[in-house]
Amino acid sequence: MDQSNRYANLALKEEDLIRNGGHVLCAYHFKPKAGYEAVSTAAHFAAESSTGTNVEVCTTDDFTRGVDALVYEVTARPDGDFLMKIAYPLALFDRNITDGRAMIASFLTLTIGNNQGMGDVEYAKMHDFYVPPAYLQLFDGPAVNITDLWRILGRPLTNGGMIAGTIIKPKLGLRPKPFADACHEFWLGGDFIKNDEPQGNQTFAPLKETITLVADAMRRAQDTTGEAKLFSANITADDPFEMIARGEYILETFAENAHHVAFLVDGYVAGATAVTTCRRRFPKQFLHYHRAGHGAVTSPQAKRGYTAFVHCKMSRLQGASGIHTGTMGFGKMEGESADRAIAYMLDQDVAQGPYYRQEWLGTKATTPIISGGMNALRLPGFFSNLGHSNVIQTSGGGAFGHKDGGVAGALSLRQAHEAWQKGIDLVDYAKEHKELAGAFESFTSDADKLYPGWRQKLGVAA
Repeated sequence: MDQSNRYANLALKEEDLIRNGGHVLCAYHFKPKAGYEAVSTAAHFAAESSTGTNVEVCTTDDFTRGVDALVYEVTARPDGDFLMKIAYPLALFDRNITDGRAMIASFLTLTIGNNQGMGDVEYAKMHDFYVPPAYLQLFDGPAVNITDLWRILGRPLTNGGMIAGTIIKPKLGLRPKPFADACHEFWLGGDFIKNDEPQGNQTFAPLKETITLVADAMRRAQDTTGEAKLFSANITADDPFEMIARGEYILETFAENAHHVAFLVDGYVAGATAVTTCRRRFPKQFLHYHRAGHGAVTSPQAKRGYTAFVHCKMSRLQGASGIHTGTMGFGKMEGESADRAIAYMLDQDVAQGPYYRQEWLGTKATTPIISGGMNALRLPGFFSNLGHSNVIQTSGGGAFGHKDGGVAGALSLRQAHEAWQKGIDLVDYAKEHKELAGAFESFTSDADKLYPGWRQKLGVAA
């Protein structure tokens, strides 16, 4: 059944929709199945997203028609797909009965719900969305971010720079004492340790035993260095009450250093409920949003779902203090340099997405967390591409793969950041900083590719 007369209005102007502020706008790349026309398929997609189905029903009334989602643009793309833009009336979205606030679960249920599995849709993927002020103010947004971590570290609260971090490796298999020992080693040179996303309460590393030893390692590292240290503890669980129990135990155990603790939540696999549970139950902790599993739908190879850009933009609405944004082509993760647009959408008050310009109206920024195959040698190029270094950067192998161990690995990350801040060539800086020089000898394939001639300059034999 062709529903384009009801669910498509190509005369609508995007600028009018934005000015009126009554709709969430979504942009998709989609393809109808063979034998189906683009506008009618798009209309069916909008119907399934809102008030309609595949037939006319007797329960529809005039009010119902007033909250139809409307297709307002369908244009052919050079790759053979179509760009489809849909306007969703704000009244469609579910609100909490406790406080009237908005929820990402409702946003996703409507915008990427059953519509992606319909018989006339070959595939569809959301590439951008726009949130009007009236809807934006209904989301929690971040409570804390990198500014709060800079305060703990004694840094300037503006442009405090990279927080040097690591992920304890191997990600699974360490018993409590070796894990805590690795934390202590890195903290002697670095700032931040991420509890890796699968780590929790394995039988060989019970959470309560591990956390007790890590809290002691933090105290000893702070006493030795005279510097504050940070730990991101994984509290992800299926049950919100389990998450709360883990969080409360961790804060009690870190005691006087509780404000040095972030809580990591696997926000894709555990979902919006897990993220909001952490955001609301522990509003004073840095909410570390890990994207484990997101590539199942966000990868450029996936034709359905939504992009990494959309995923990260949603995290700011939910209240993530920081989210993994990939390495923008500079590490081992899938990505490209243009992915810096994700970071801009997270940390700027006004940012341009692929299709929509979003004004955040003072919503706190979400901090980009850079992880995946990074080491000291790759950092200057990354920062130059991004245009700043106000990120949390976590190197696992890039720290513990250093030939002189985790302390030297941590210091090499800091030294690479210093070199970039000062505008000094990394090889030249390494001449006076042995840990950075050691990074060249530790990651020789990167050194040869990024800094040809480094061996001669540093006096290292081939």
